[in-house]
Amino acid sequence: MVQGRYCAIRAILAILLLCSALAAGPARSEPSAEMIAHGKALTDAGDCASCHTADPAKPFAGGKRIDTPFGSLYSPNLTPDRDTGIGAWRDEDFRRALREGVSPDGSRYYPAFPYPNFTKLTRDDILAIRAYLATLTPVRNTPPPPQLRWPLNYRVAMRVWDYLFFRPGIFEPDQQKSTEWNRGGYLVEGIGHCGYCHTPKNMFGADKRGRGFGGGLVQGWFAPRLDSAARSGLKSWSVEDIVEYLQSGRNGRSHADGLMADVVVNSTSKMSDSDVRAIAVYLKDLPAGAPEPEVASPPQAQMAAGEKIYKGACIACHEIDGSGAPRIYPPLPGNANLQSADPSSALRIMLDGAQTITTPRAPNAGSMPAYAKLSDQEIADVTTYIRNSWGNAAPAVTPGQVAKARKGQ
Repeated sequence: MVQGRYCAIRAILAILLLCSALAAGPARSEPSAEMIAHGKALTDAGDCASCHTADPAKPFAGGKRIDTPFGSLYSPNLTPDRDTGIGAWRDEDFRRALREGVSPDGSRYYPAFPYPNFTKLTRDDILAIRAYLATLTPVRNTPPPPQLRWPLNYRVAMRVWDYLFFRPGIFEPDQQKSTEWNRGGYLVEGIGHCGYCHTPKNMFGADKRGRGFGGGLVQGWFAPRLDSAARSGLKSWSVEDIVEYLQSGRNGRSHADGLMADVVVNSTSKMSDSDVRAIAVYLKDLPAGAPEPEVASPPQAQMAAGEKIYKGACIACHEIDGSGAPRIYPPLPGNANLQSADPSSALRIMLDGAQTITTPRAPNAGSMPAYAKLSDQEIADVTTYIRNSWGNAAPAVTPGQVAKARKGQ
């Protein structure tokens, strides 16, 4: 009798354990080396380290300050620390964060985290990114809370923002285009989130409708147009020009500086040749968007004053005709970034100087001195001169714009 009861209890326990296992679902298999490597490649393509690393000794531990027109935020910890990072997250938590912009506790992320782009990623790619992040060294780090103006300091406001501006959904391939073009579109529109900087924003910080890749102001720099605009876009660039620029940070037409230099060093220079070329193919096929502004000839007096400064300070490197030394000192004629409607990037370089980044494909360095010692009027004059000489055409620069740039605005 006792033996029978013992067997019955054992059977009941076995059934309960079986039911618990079935309720929990299948055990999560360990990710393969290939999956982790794929996740690392996607993480590089997304330049995740640049935003989520404040201390180079603690990669991906978050805490980096991100300034926006609405205040400042601090990037979260992406290491697998269970208390302050994402170590305790489920796969579904990570998927929901990237696809929907919702954290595990149900609160909404701010779009400084580019979930409007990451929503285009496939589930397999999202899980590959998570698999790679799980291999990082756990770091205990709790970033400071956001410092945003009212009413955005209340995350519930993001429900309204998402309703108005967020359109979830994975990237839909265009069957009329090549596999390479669609791969480029997936990278540019999704993990690469290129439009985050290169698309103008409305008063709520959302992309302006119909202005995709039309250029945008970011932290005192102007990210230039990536469409086919003739003067300030990529119409004059070939696919090979774009590839070289993304891989080395320079080409025969321009050099990367500011925020874009970080993107090249930490992201595009690490990507595969095929992915970089796919991006170039996609970007080169973007049609021209909004018409470039009509440009009136600058005042002759300003051009003359600017020419005098240019001949005294610039011709040693850039030559009298602006031709420079391609891939060492960028040429000025036809320079798309220089002819942007917004002169912010040109002014930043004039005021702060520039240092050519080095990459495995372009290890030689170059530099340009800062000219902040010049007056606002002098900076305005010489910048106007180079933006309107040798066939260039761009709006004249005012001393007020220079003064604003000095303040980092």
